[in-house]
Amino acid sequence: MIEFKDVGLVYPNGTVGLKNINATIKDGEFVVIVGLSGAGKSTFIRSINRLVTPTSGVLSIDNENILGYKGSDLRKLRTKIGMIFQNYNLVKRTNVLKNVLAGRLGHTGTLRSILNLYQKEDISLAYESLQRVNIGEKIYNRADELSGGQQQRVSIARVLTQQPKYILADEPVASLDPPTSHQVMTYLKKINKEDNITTIVNLHFIDMAMEYADRIIGMRAGEIVFDGPASEVTEKTFEEIYGRSIREDDLRGGANKS
Repeated sequence: MIEFKDVGLVYPNGTVGLKNINATIKDGEFVVIVGLSGAGKSTFIRSINRLVTPTSGVLSIDNENILGYKGSDLRKLRTKIGMIFQNYNLVKRTNVLKNVLAGRLGHTGTLRSILNLYQKEDISLAYESLQRVNIGEKIYNRADELSGGQQQRVSIARVLTQQPKYILADEPVASLDPPTSHQVMTYLKKINKEDNITTIVNLHFIDMAMEYADRIIGMRAGEIVFDGPASEVTEKTFEEIYGRSIREDDLRGGANKS
């Protein structure tokens, strides 16, 4: 369980990133955070694995306040939280297998990783993770030989290989076309349901949020302005979250998901 209690974050330059955040995310939920650029979505999820550190309040994961974590406590926290980025964060000149095995880094240690001293079980897990996102045949391709959608699937496989309890995805489909966006979101949802991994995704596209989320949290100017089941959300809800009428670029569009 992830629990925000009166969490605030003020950057050194005085910019307010988060303001009075109160939210509880239960185990196994698929939560989508929506809001315009600068609303605080990235700051919200990056505080969960302490890529940014809130300056006030309490942020508890599994009933422990993580805001004071340093060193080994922080490394241990990040081992159980997988992160998927908009730009994939792959080593482009390295093959897919090695990129996916990087998910074991928190379990194997840096030296074993550098020397490629992975256990057979780790390699089997990496291959199985690639198969789960239907990209097993690319195992020995270099990452830079893959399309954007394939690279994002490799990054999902890397997170799966980490065997996390939580998955954070920061605008994972922002760089992808509509069919590929739906494909990536379908894999994330499937993994969430099959493995019961709590998943928190930042999205700008309101139609995708409504299609894939169990729960939607709307943010504006660093504050939560909506929090409720996706089934209760309408276009008017999004207009209230965004503080303006919905535009065409707020929608990703439908897709053939085959």
